[in-house]
Amino acid sequence: MNSAETSNTSFFQRHRTLIDHVAPFAAWLILMEALPRTAGGYALRTLVCAGLFLWLRPWRHYDAFQLRHLPPALLTGIVVWAVWILPELSFWREWPGWIEFYNRWGILPPWETYRAPAASFYAPEAAGWSLTLVRLAGSALVIAVIEEYFWRGFLYRWLMERDFSQVALDRFALGAFALTALLFGLEHNRWLVGIIAGLAYGALVLRTRDLHAAVVAHVVTNLLLGLYVLSAGAYGFW
Repeated sequence: MNSAETSNTSFFQRHRTLIDHVAPFAAWLILMEALPRTAGGYALRTLVCAGLFLWLRPWRHYDAFQLRHLPPALLTGIVVWAVWILPELSFWREWPGWIEFYNRWGILPPWETYRAPAASFYAPEAAGWSLTLVRLAGSALVIAVIEEYFWRGFLYRWLMERDFSQVALDRFALGAFALTALLFGLEHNRWLVGIIAGLAYGALVLRTRDLHAAVVAHVVTNLLLGLYVLSAGAYGFW
């Protein structure tokens, strides 16, 4: 092994915990820009990032999920799902002023303009059920999981200490907590409810000291949201 290979190996070993947490999420963002915004592109992104996540195995840096944390995780996931869809349910048609306000300020950040999609290439009639179900699985079982290891597992703790793996999961710092939730919200196209979701998932980790509780909650939210999208044809959420 030459010196360059030795250097690369030692770098990987020294930063393995960080790479395990960050690489799958970074790959997701890169592929989001590099691949076509189509159902097939999403499927490829899902497969690549799922494979990378399974190869890196970031869950091995944590204790196993505790079943006693399942009820609060399920409840958090359901509540976040309800909050996510509530501002856009059909009964708001009686209050067109609210719809205009929320579409202007509550979906995309104020410096962007939201336009409701006329149709979706994720719909089964456009993509076929196979790719539509991959879209559902990618949202619920891949990116939801990857995000929790990045946002709550890595970034929140990294904002407190660069050696983030030494930061206890129940350690609270208001600035890091608020900034993580804000950035998490801005990453999504429902930035306002995204911030609320970030606060809820973060609070769950602090309460349970179990990152996997937030993983379960996020999976539940995205699964329910995907099922709602398919049942109501509300593809604007995707």
